[in-house]
Amino acid sequence: EVQLQASGGGLVQAGGSLTLSCVASGSTFDRYAIAWFRQAPGKEREGVSCIASYDGSTVYADSTKGRFTVSLNRLKNTVYLQMNNLKPEDTAVYVCGADIWDECSIKGTYYYRHWGQGTLVTVSS
Repeated sequence: EVQLQASGGGLVQAGGSLTLSCVASGSTFDRYAIAWFRQAPGKEREGVSCIASYDGSTVYADSTKGRFTVSLNRLKNTVYLQMNNLKPEDTAVYVCGADIWDECSIKGTYYYRHWGQGTLVTVSS
């Protein structure tokens, strides 16, 4: 069974940057889809970005495109979400999910069976 651990959240000012990490244990990211979702108070859970380890393809939410970058370090079994030019509306708990899949999607959480505990990102203005 794969276990995921998300980390890297914190408090930053608007316009700042953070990099989140999602580390897998008990398995590897070989032919896995790994996705980031976030949920802010009073809002629906939103897909942020995902990456397919099979071919490196990525998907981004329109609200983050051009500001966020998802990447994979296979040797470390770690997926990173680099977040630049952060905005207050990016404030949320960020969670990573994963499953065996050659593609990835952020249309729903049902694509993924394994989840990390989440990490809080707070962007102040």
